[in-house]
Amino acid sequence: MASIDDALALIKRGVDELLPEEELITKLKEGRPLRIKAGFDPTAPDLHLGHTVLINKLRQFQDLGHEVIFLIGDFTGMIGDPSGKSATRPPLTEEQVAANAITYKEQVFKILDPEKTRVAFNSEWMSKLTAADMIRLAGQYTVARMLERDDFSKRYEAEQSIAIHEFLYPLIQGYDSVALEADVELGGTDQKFNLLMGRVLQKAHDQPAQVILTMPILEGLDGVQKMSKSLGNYIGVNDSPGEMYTKLLSIPDQLLWRYFELLSFRPMEEVAEYREAVAAGANPQDYKKVLAEEIITRFHDEEAAATAHKSAGNRVALGEIPENVPTVEVSLDGQDALPVAAVLRLAGLVKNGAAARDVLGRGAVYINGEQLEGGKDFVLGEDCVIQAGKKKIARVLVKE
Repeated sequence: MASIDDALALIKRGVDELLPEEELITKLKEGRPLRIKAGFDPTAPDLHLGHTVLINKLRQFQDLGHEVIFLIGDFTGMIGDPSGKSATRPPLTEEQVAANAITYKEQVFKILDPEKTRVAFNSEWMSKLTAADMIRLAGQYTVARMLERDDFSKRYEAEQSIAIHEFLYPLIQGYDSVALEADVELGGTDQKFNLLMGRVLQKAHDQPAQVILTMPILEGLDGVQKMSKSLGNYIGVNDSPGEMYTKLLSIPDQLLWRYFELLSFRPMEEVAEYREAVAAGANPQDYKKVLAEEIITRFHDEEAAATAHKSAGNRVALGEIPENVPTVEVSLDGQDALPVAAVLRLAGLVKNGAAARDVLGRGAVYINGEQLEGGKDFVLGEDCVIQAGKKKIARVLVKE
């Protein structure tokens, strides 16, 4: 195993909060493999790079010699995680949970070492609890404390519905830590309340309390909003090599270092050297290519990474449509139509509104190979290849 200082430095890389740090140091000093738990509700079968931030951290724990427990919440998935939600979330059926769980495992093992990963389903212990057991579990927390949680308190103040079963979700997530005797639990920043619940319930069951570690939410290709398929600013784990290459080279320059910190396994000392080189005048695009090669190798292979630029349409003549154009979904988000400038921005073809106005003013926007003259509004169901300058091209699908 690595030294305590080296291990702690790797564990803290990109972390939002580590609570309490001194307890983790104590656990590391014990010199045994720690049980690292992370729970996933199989609600979305297709992952994007934002989802992998947490999974990357699990891999780092594996590299340090610890036991990773990849917990699929097939029981809690039928409740629906209320974290960050403004309304009651519909539960999944058993069939949906089972199908999504299979796809989930196929994707995460592109990052995690399957030989060092324990895959668990919380129905293994939750389905064995009796009604009396559930009542005793519910009795270990109060409604007042539940309403301290940000999303619950906002919904309560806004007089929005909160179903009783939603209060069970953090209790069950906390009980999972008891059942697994977790030493550390990982989650997104929106999971902090649930992670702390694990500490409360472990103490109530006379277990050492787990350390909690929260990871930040990754920004999407626009550099502003969180990575999301509904926003069309995502890079999918199952995207083709050419799509990954094009999208990664389109990220805003200022986002590059955050992507290196959260998505790359390169040492931070090496990343610091890249950053110094850019500050001294080097082209950021050169380092976006370095990141793209690493990511594409991880989810495809080295050959795909070496040839991705050939199929990416990275630089084509105006009006020329290359093979394997990446597909990007753009959401109307409740609007009847979107102007072309907004579509260019949401699709990641330009950095901002000013850049959109620039390419439009230069006549450098082509739709299905034809130069756009004047404006255009995009409505639901539109499917076209849009080119903005010689480097940015994508097939854009307009969704609700």
